[in-house]
Amino acid sequence: MLELQHIGKRFGEREILKDISLSVEKGEIVSILGPSGCGKTTLLNLILGLTDITSGKIIYDGEDLSHVPMEKRGFNIVFQDFALFPNLNAYENIVYGLRNRPNASTKAEVEDLIDLLGLRKHLSQRIAELSGGQKQRVAIARTLVMKPRLLLLDEPLSALDGIIKESIKERIRGIARQFKLTTLIVTHDPEEALTLSDRVLIINNGQIAQFADPQTIIREPADDFIRRFILSQLMVKRTNILKLFSESIPKADSTVDAARAVSASAHRAQAAA
Repeated sequence: MLELQHIGKRFGEREILKDISLSVEKGEIVSILGPSGCGKTTLLNLILGLTDITSGKIIYDGEDLSHVPMEKRGFNIVFQDFALFPNLNAYENIVYGLRNRPNASTKAEVEDLIDLLGLRKHLSQRIAELSGGQKQRVAIARTLVMKPRLLLLDEPLSALDGIIKESIKERIRGIARQFKLTTLIVTHDPEEALTLSDRVLIINNGQIAQFADPQTIIREPADDFIRRFILSQLMVKRTNILKLFSESIPKADSTVDAARAVSASAHRAQAAA
């Protein structure tokens, strides 16, 4: 279990995070959601150990990691730009970390990860030859072969579109479940956070606005900020999608029939995704 106890962070006189306290269960997927400048990336960096906390404690499985160096925490991150080595092919990128820790994963475990992430046919390709989704999977594989205690993802889907994004979301969910790997994801996209995560941590002005499962956030938003920031964006998307379907279906006998047909189409589309 990951526990954050009264975490605070200042840069000079500027207070970035204020009294952040929460716990994340083993194997849970939690998205950290909020507008630009709210402190979500700073929080990810504090957990990783890339930045020092100003106050509070970071506890993992009962161990106080508040002042433990990043390299000794056993947490790994997949950055937004993937940070892959362009002079190496996909396979060489995946196993790069094993140069320093050859016993982190066996060859069989590496092969299993390659198959799990659907990378077998791309192993000999250079990074420049891969699509965005393929690069993302290589970056995730490179991280997982090191067997992190905690997986951190910084905007993992921001550069992906449509079916590719949905595919990566399914793979992230599958990995978290199979390996019981606690996963924290920073995102600015409410739809991404609410459809991918077990719980969502919403930050506003450096403080927790709400920390709950997606259904609770939708049904019981904690304040007007969440209604505006989260629900309004989702309602705009919903309206646009329903409008698109309503213009595509056969003319119904009545407004009620049309609404039912549109709703059914939307549910089928959601199930297919």
